[in-house]
Amino acid sequence: MEVTKLEHACQVLREGDARLVLDPGGFTRPVDATGVVAVVVTHEHPDHVTPDQVRRILDANPDAVVIGPAGVRAALADADIAVDVVTDGDHRTVGPFSLDFHGTRHQLIHSSVPIVDNTGVLVDGRLFHPGDSYTDPGVPVELLAAPVGAPWLKVAEMMDYVAALAPTRAFPIHEATLSDVGYQAHTARLREAVEPHGSLVVLRPGESLTF
Repeated sequence: MEVTKLEHACQVLREGDARLVLDPGGFTRPVDATGVVAVVVTHEHPDHVTPDQVRRILDANPDAVVIGPAGVRAALADADIAVDVVTDGDHRTVGPFSLDFHGTRHQLIHSSVPIVDNTGVLVDGRLFHPGDSYTDPGVPVELLAAPVGAPWLKVAEMMDYVAALAPTRAFPIHEATLSDVGYQAHTARLREAVEPHGSLVVLRPGESLTF
């Protein structure tokens, strides 16, 4: 399997000719991909999903399905985009991809900001994308898409989360809110959390990793 990291939280996974798009939001370049069997969205915030991004993907891949928690269905309803609603414990198989869903809530930003639905996805039992949360899928994680910058993220908590999951490998995502200096600093702390038990791979937008 191959994962290509795009800007911020968006990733495109490829297995043979089939592709799976994760979190195509407004901080990401327009996603142009063929062979897409599904778009998985962890939550409704616009840095993770926009109707324009999803519609662009569906226009090029009319048989693709959109999967996400209830808040995503509500966010895309005005655009007449159907969403297969999932929550913690659900499973889907789409094309060659096996999807297990974990978690229900977005990490707290502030007491004044409503907490929305957030459901992370484990792909083929190997790659875990938690969305905006510190969800533990309860199984060994081979490859973790690890958020490094966000209004809800505290570096100490991120490091504790990653150390507890102990992934074999990790790569940083969710970086659009950071300056270049901040990205380097947060990624260095992520590396400290990963490397006692695994390795960190830094993927710039457009770069891919085969695993």
